[in-house]
Amino acid sequence: MSELPNCPKCGSEYTYEVGTLLTCPECAHEWSKAEGSATEIVRVWKDANGNILQDGDTVTVIKDLKVKGSSSAIKGGTKVKNIRLIEGDHDIDCRIDGFGAMQLKSEFVRKA
Repeated sequence: MSELPNCPKCGSEYTYEVGTLLTCPECAHEWSKAEGSATEIVRVWKDANGNILQDGDTVTVIKDLKVKGSSSAIKGGTKVKNIRLIEGDHDIDCRIDGFGAMQLKSEFVRKA
């Protein structure tokens, strides 16, 4: 039996083959055999209109968003300056006037 490489994302030794892909059962990362461990996957964040977002962009909220633990909401049309893109479900880290530090989903903003 051939020796499979460790997972390039988490380093797990328990990788296995699924068709032409190698899969890690611990972190669910998949990569092709041809790529090996030297290829890095680059994530692209897009707004509601499909425009590519970058760190430092200014975005506009497209609809009213309820804020957990607060009686008020972020109104549609609110501009948010100097965003940071992060991994996760809420992929924009920002500061909103009147609310403070906040995380937003990119599907609810458009590039200004």
